[in-house]
Amino acid sequence: MNKLKLIEVVKNRCSLTQKESIDLVNIFFSEIATTLAKGDRVEIRGLWAFNLKKYQSYTGRNPKTGKFVKVSSKKLPFFKCGKNLKERTDYPTS
Repeated sequence: MNKLKLIEVVKNRCSLTQKESIDLVNIFFSEIATTLAKGDRVEIRGLWAFNLKKYQSYTGRNPKTGKFVKVSSKKLPFFKCGKNLKERTDYPTS
C-alpha cells in the first residue's frame, strides 16, 4: 500500500472528502517525523514503534574506489514490529 491508496481508504471508510483525507494522512505522518526529529519515541501499542538509534563514527571504504573514508556519527530511525502485527503477519508454513 502506498500513500495514495491509504488516502483513498481513509476517504471511503470515514466518509471524508478527498482534501480532508489528504490532510489527515499528511498530519499523521508529519507528526511522526516531527516527534522523531525531536528525539522522542513514537509507539502505537501492538503495531509498531520507532525510535532513534545512534551510530558512532567509523572508517568505511568506498567500494568503487577502494579508498578509506571517515563516516561521521549519525542518528537513524529504528523500526520495531509490535507483537500483534508480528502475529498477524506470521503465516504458518506447511
